[in-house]
Amino acid sequence: MMPGRHPRPRVGVSATHARAGDVKIRPRIYEVKIRGIAGLAPLWRQRGVVMAATATGRRSGARASRPGAAQAETVEQLSRADRVARGKDARAVAPLESHAEFAPGGSRDPVGLLVGQAKSRVPELVPVRHGRMLVSAFTFYRGAALPMAADLAGMPTSGLRVQLCGDAHLSNFGAFASPERRLVFDVNDFDETVPGPFEWDVKRLAASLAVAGRDNGFPAKARRKIVLAAAEGYRTAMRAFAAQSLLGVWYAHLDIEQALGQFRSQMKAKRFKATKGLLAKAHTKDSTKALGKLTTVADGQRRIISDPPMIVPVEEVFADVQAGAIYEQIRAVLGKYRRTLQSDRRHLLEQFNLVQVARKVVGVGSVGTRAWIVLMDAGDGIEPLFLQAKEAQPSVLADYCGRSQYTNQGERVVAGQHLMQAESDIFLGWTVAPGPDKVDRDFYVRQLKDWKWSAPIELMVPAGMTIYAGLCGWTLARAHARSGDRVALGAYLGGSDRFAQAIADFAETSADQNERDYAALQAAVKEGKAEATTEI
Repeated sequence: MMPGRHPRPRVGVSATHARAGDVKIRPRIYEVKIRGIAGLAPLWRQRGVVMAATATGRRSGARASRPGAAQAETVEQLSRADRVARGKDARAVAPLESHAEFAPGGSRDPVGLLVGQAKSRVPELVPVRHGRMLVSAFTFYRGAALPMAADLAGMPTSGLRVQLCGDAHLSNFGAFASPERRLVFDVNDFDETVPGPFEWDVKRLAASLAVAGRDNGFPAKARRKIVLAAAEGYRTAMRAFAAQSLLGVWYAHLDIEQALGQFRSQMKAKRFKATKGLLAKAHTKDSTKALGKLTTVADGQRRIISDPPMIVPVEEVFADVQAGAIYEQIRAVLGKYRRTLQSDRRHLLEQFNLVQVARKVVGVGSVGTRAWIVLMDAGDGIEPLFLQAKEAQPSVLADYCGRSQYTNQGERVVAGQHLMQAESDIFLGWTVAPGPDKVDRDFYVRQLKDWKWSAPIELMVPAGMTIYAGLCGWTLARAHARSGDRVALGAYLGGSDRFAQAIADFAETSADQNERDYAALQAAVKEGKAEATTEI
């Protein structure tokens, strides 16, 4: 062995290649001595527990640590050569071709998993969730993160862990305003974020592209080209990030308006103009526009318009409670939230006064979780700020790749978002609020709209979705490169398209399963086993 070089890790695999429940990589050096980043640990040694490359069943061996408990300990870093070796050795655990596999167990019950989620949700909104999932196979896929997590748990994993988005389908990417007022493109949903196998996010994205392509009527050849654009975009970006400095990766971001200009030659003039127009329109989507859309003036006061069940003012939700008592409690909850912001942003928020709060139905998979919009104002009704407080429940991935180190699920979401996004909302924070049932619930808070732009998936043509898929692949790679070992990941993915080809095979097989699961929910509703409201 060369002086100063560490030995390669011993790799033990209980089957031909590893799955989420049976991988046991026991590197002597792939551990961390820094507490506070449980579940990731790509480069260092942690005292007492292997975390970066161990999965031992439905729960990982990661020992939870108290947030903020990082200690000043000696860090033993791997050399670049050892990190490359680690990535290449992971191919013995999960060969690149193994990612094509999709063989879910015969006892799987996707409808049972979905119906089971209703227990923690607002009862009258659960039928709305099911109704939205029944609109198409793609909307079903958007709401079915839990069944896919259960499927992924039995599939090959390399043992290379990152901070996962947890629900990286193509509609959970989009553009929004950076603090410097640029329109940046990034992952924008982190309800399920948790450390886990990098492949899970890639497969969730790839399968969503196949499902969306089918919904749009694209032929198989076009769909495969789209999925390959995402997977190859991820692979090539990760290998490029592996060659960059860590600070270079940390500062990397995607200005969507600049990126659009680079693709002009690949787009028809009419579609380029339409897309440019949509991005320009995004600049107008802010609290001022939301004020005109969501509120009215009654008796000289600005009030949120009631539109049950989509938007219901808090005074109507808790009609049997005095309004004064409700808002006293809300102010206390907002006070806890303010303390999670950095000092300058806390000062900014303190200039706004609370006006009114309402419950709002959001998304597809999130319907039924508690979400509130908070209207605030800093200037006699002419300087509005709309915040959204969204309930954060345990990640659907937690039972399969390890629970979060954070006791507050809102903090889990915020920490994951800060780690994965290049730039985050200045008002991003978390809090906890007691419910009328005396149950404390965790929330994360952000601006309701700040130049938000989502791609119109249903209007995309194959060429446009191919470009979009490549952007998503690059963006996901950058997010993973911030938290995982980008050098090991780049070495694992390699210089060929074998990984991308395997992911493309997986995506189509997964889309087949999604159609069967979608039909199962339709049948369950028809048979009265699940309730759905399709009018909303």
